[in-house]
Amino acid sequence: MTAQVNADGQAEQPRHPQGLPIGLVLGGGSLLHQVGRELGTALERQLAPHGITAQQAALLLHAGRQASGPSQLMALLGTDTAGMTKLLDRLEDKGLLQRRRHPQDRRAVIIELTEQGSALVPVLPPIFGRVTGRLLTGFTADEVGQLTAMLQRMLTNLRTDPAADS
Repeated sequence: MTAQVNADGQAEQPRHPQGLPIGLVLGGGSLLHQVGRELGTALERQLAPHGITAQQAALLLHAGRQASGPSQLMALLGTDTAGMTKLLDRLEDKGLLQRRRHPQDRRAVIIELTEQGSALVPVLPPIFGRVTGRLLTGFTADEVGQLTAMLQRMLTNLRTDPAADS
């Protein structure tokens, strides 16, 4: 790729097809990845004493709100069939949930929390809240709203244009 020269004779930074400097685009993606990784690490540290991972905790929270099937939970957790099966197996082995046949559809399964799983669920939101609070320390409510909207837009962008990845 040949560097472009501006009117002052200075080399211009290569640009993304949308006109943004490539360094800014790549740096932003890298920073998002680092934040996500650090957030995951902080959550894992806080959940370790309870013997579960952040993804397992999220599954328990969702399943605790209503009896759900694996396919509904997969969409909420952003995992695939194999990943969901592993999550359910591990949580079932820990005695935190059970799978049972759907009463009207023998092919379907319903995920239900056990007593032990139900007892753990109230402990989880404060953990997520503490870590998220740390993440957003110093942000105003307006900034959190703007950040949330921008992150949602990024997620939508990635989910709606898979042809752009090729």
